[in-house]
Amino acid sequence: MTKNSESLIVNFEDVPVRRVWDAKKEKWFFSIIDVVSILAQNERPRKYWDDLKRKLKQEGFEVSEKIGQLKMKAEMKP
Repeated sequence: MTKNSESLIVNFEDVPVRRVWDAKKEKWFFSIIDVVSILAQNERPRKYWDDLKRKLKQEGFEVSEKIGQLKMKAEMKP
């Protein structure tokens, strides 16, 4: 699978979700913000994700500090 042969944006129930193919790991990486937007049906998914991470830490769950952001195309605005 090559980057050119796969769409970098897919739709889930008519909502665009950004993704990146890592050929070395042979894995897809999806935008957590796009996924949160769909699952939580929230209009401010970035704030929702930040609040969720903060709440998880307060409840004693380990949230990785090494979560990096992949370069992706800008958010799709309707």
